[in-house]
This record gives sequence, structure tokens and C-alpha cells, in this order.
Amino acid sequence: MKQTEKTAKDENFPVGSMLMPKHLRPHVAKYYKFARKADDIADNPSLSSKEKVQQLDDFEAVLHGQKEPCSETHEASDMRRVILGTNIPVEHSSELLKAFKQDAIGITYNSWADLIAYCRYSAAPVGRFMLDLHEENNVTFFPSDNLCAVLQVLNHLQDCKEDYIELNRVYIPKDWLKKEGLTEKILKENKSNEAMQRIKHRILDAVEMQMQQASPLPSLIHNSGLRLEVSVIMALAERLIKRLRKGDVLAKKVGLTKLDWFFGTITGVIKGIISGFKYRRKFLK
Repeated sequence: MKQTEKTAKDENFPVGSMLMPKHLRPHVAKYYKFARKADDIADNPSLSSKEKVQQLDDFEAVLHGQKEPCSETHEASDMRRVILGTNIPVEHSSELLKAFKQDAIGITYNSWADLIAYCRYSAAPVGRFMLDLHEENNVTFFPSDNLCAVLQVLNHLQDCKEDYIELNRVYIPKDWLKKEGLTEKILKENKSNEAMQRIKHRILDAVEMQMQQASPLPSLIHNSGLRLEVSVIMALAERLIKRLRKGDVLAKKVGLTKLDWFFGTITGVIKGIISGFKYRRKFLK
């Protein structure tokens, strides 16, 4: 059974860190708890797909104020209060539930395009919520969507074996497996063969292209705290990509080390400061 008591401290990347404005952190915490609870519903092995979807439907009804909350849906009620208090579009929350329903049903992804389309609902809304919370310009959405897709795909690559064995989910494009003469059963192995390694590198190549699309994001962000946090996240993502290049995702989970966090944070803060100068030159002339 997958761990269900996961917290923000267990994530690959910072969630509402000290870099962000203090008055906004509680809103970020409630959004995280909302997403975490919905994810736990979708991952619950004791529920059928139909039961998972029904619980997520109830969650969504509470989010939209169409149903009274209960102990099992209070995270959705808390999120509704955040939305009403900030005027942030409800879609940034409801679209997440669409992705979790896909997970509950067990939809597979035949191509890279299919996987990125899934990320539009499973990951992009998180970035858009953060940007709207900080009242950023919508011009930031495109690079943010790309960055969020990067983070989502890296997470799925890290967990590809666990996702398949414990949840029967595959987030590797089926056409890429087929081209290498593999099926999803390769994910049960304790070591990657050459074909699986090629698929891993192909995924990381595609991820690096998404990173290039995301690269302008810090210099487009007005809020200095958010800019620094995004820059740190990008620096950590780059370090994780290098770790995954060298590691074997079937042999053991590949993750960031404490040194990665230390140097990634320093690098990200420096890049964030430089991006601040770029922002001022471009927008504050």
C-alpha cells in the first residue's frame, strides 16, 4: 500500500516555503491538503474505481458549495473558503480532481502528448493557483505549465515501479515501450535493461525540452518571494534530472540528497536574484 500520510516535507520540491510571503502560506497549505486528500482517495487500495470517483465527486460538490461538508470532505470546504476569500478561479482546484478521477479509473497514456495532456490537469493547476494567489500576470501560465509538467513527469519516473506494482498505473508512454519491444511488465524487474534505460533517457530528453519552455518563468514573476521559490524549484529539478540520468529507477528510488537540496537552494536563490534584475529591466523601465 502506498504511503498515505505524506506531508509537504516529503515532497521533491518546496511547498509554500519561507521564501513566500507569510500571509499567503496558509492558503498554500490548504491547497496542498486539498490535493493530498484527493490523491489519497484516488490511491486508496480498499476502494473500487467507482467508489473512488464517487468520493471525488462528493469532494467536488463541497468545493462548489453544492453539498454540505463532513469530516471526510473538510479539506474541500477549507479550499472553498480560500477561493471565496481570494477570488482565485475554482478551476485551479476542480481541474486537479479531474486528473485524480483519471487515476482512479486507471487511464493509460499511449503517447507523450497524452501524458502532457494529463499533466494539464494533474500539475498545471498547481502552478496557476500559485501565480493567481500572488496576482501575477497570465503571461506566466505557459512557462509555469511546462515547469509543472516537468515536476509531475519526474515524480512519475521516480515512482514508476511502485505505481505499477501497487496501483497498476503506467505513466510511461505505451508507444515508447512498444518501440523498444517492451510492455509495462518491465516495471516489475529489479534492474533496467538497455531498452528501459533508453526509454528513461528519452523521457528525460523530453523533460529537458519542457524545462527550456519553462526557463523564462522567474524573470516574468513580479513577487520576489515567489520568484525565488520558483528558481529554487527549477534548480532542484535540474539536479534531479542528473540523478535520474545516472540512476536505475527499477533498482531503487532515485531522489535528491541533502547536498542536492543545499546546493540547489543556493543556486536557485542566486538565479532568482538575477531574474529579479531581468524583471526590473523588462517591466519597470
